[in-house]
Amino acid sequence: MNAFAAQDQAHPPPQQGVLFIGSSSINFWHSLAEDFPGVPVINRGFGGSAIEDSTYYVDRIVTPYHPRLIVMYAGDNDVYEGHSATQVADDFKAFVARVRKDLPEVPIVYISIKPSVARWSLWPAMREANGLIRDWAATQRGVRFVDIAPPMLDAQGKPRAELFRDDGLHMQPAGYALWIRALKPVLASYGFPVKEPAAATP
Repeated sequence: MNAFAAQDQAHPPPQQGVLFIGSSSINFWHSLAEDFPGVPVINRGFGGSAIEDSTYYVDRIVTPYHPRLIVMYAGDNDVYEGHSATQVADDFKAFVARVRKDLPEVPIVYISIKPSVARWSLWPAMREANGLIRDWAATQRGVRFVDIAPPMLDAQGKPRAELFRDDGLHMQPAGYALWIRALKPVLASYGFPVKEPAAATP
């Protein structure tokens, strides 16, 4: 958190932008600005975090930026740490409620918990948590669920190993490419169209 504060002081991030928060899959997304050209993005992911950690630090990593859109990836570590699917869903609801206290109108996008090689044994609980969050989000104004699991699975329904680093958990650029494809239309629907590079003149 202190590193974020120092970074904000040295290079003030954009206000009214798209705030990406959550665990290491966000933290390691170093190409975020390049992947969404023309979109004022802020990366405040921190490794090893659970949903409740982002909730605890809302006043430090959310509110100061007055984002017009929040994109969260978290829940992966929660299940790994033994949280039930119901607890993960309840923690996300608590995060939304905490954000709404300060920013009542900001839309919140939840990226589904990803299937991974390293944590494949936990996928049933992760899939259940995804379903609970998806169903709840469908009843809420300004909350959206983005399911990134289907393209990350192969024809046999197993995680595609080529999407991951050697640890089988964190993603290669090929994995992020699937997330980018899923998120571009979502960001555009909230007024953040990605500026595609102009086609080369023949």
